[in-house]
Amino acid sequence: MRNWIKILLSCVTISAILTACQQQNSTEDKPMASRPATVIKIAATAVPHIEILEFVQPLLAKQGIKLNIIQITDYAGSNMALANKEIDANFFQTIPYLEAFQKSHHLNLSNVANIHIEPMGIYSRKITSLRDLKEGDQVAIPNDFSNDGRALALMQKAGLITLKNGVGINGTPSDIIDNPKHLKIIAMSAAQLPRVLDDVALAAINTNFALEAKLNPGKDALFLEQKDSPYVNILVVRQKDENKPEIQALKKVLTSSEVKDFINQKYQGAVVPAF
Repeated sequence: MRNWIKILLSCVTISAILTACQQQNSTEDKPMASRPATVIKIAATAVPHIEILEFVQPLLAKQGIKLNIIQITDYAGSNMALANKEIDANFFQTIPYLEAFQKSHHLNLSNVANIHIEPMGIYSRKITSLRDLKEGDQVAIPNDFSNDGRALALMQKAGLITLKNGVGINGTPSDIIDNPKHLKIIAMSAAQLPRVLDDVALAAINTNFALEAKLNPGKDALFLEQKDSPYVNILVVRQKDENKPEIQALKKVLTSSEVKDFINQKYQGAVVPAF
């Protein structure tokens, strides 16, 4: 009797082990697409950032990663949302902007990948050449970290103003030492700049907002930043999340040959791959 009980218990044990193994194999063999998707919440500006992210969405979906894209225009708010874990990543800013913002707000954010360069341009709806500028004309520039200095450096390169030696891209209007036409510098939100083109003589506009306003940097800009600009647009996450598999997967697709071809074909030099 005892032997029969031992045999019965052995069979039950073996059956339980086989069932567990079958369940494990069933899970392992299950296609990635049928498993619950890993979600990445990413904040980005509309053009070209969201367009690029929408291009890679199906590439990530094949890996079981759902990219939840949130459109923003508030640069500072997006970085704070990332630091506060309201989103997982953002894609809109440049290296100088991130460095300046981190320094002033004491955040632990990290550049995961350099994606592309958007040359800043000087645009106008009132004049067709910088030589047509008049005494006291108004020039609108961005008012956010780093882009104000970037715009002033661009104006200096265009021969409109002269800045103090050594300020480089960190200049402010108070660093202007020569302004032959006494241009009036007006600072405002970068997103608003295309909307004021009818009211000012010139505006220094980031390419993402220029494209959004149907401006063609190659054709419409009176003066365009060179392609060796230090203002590379980057993918940013919290430092502790850099090595998460889903973040590395996002980095890989954003720096793939497919994305490089997409950028070159769609933007025709208005946006330049940085990888």
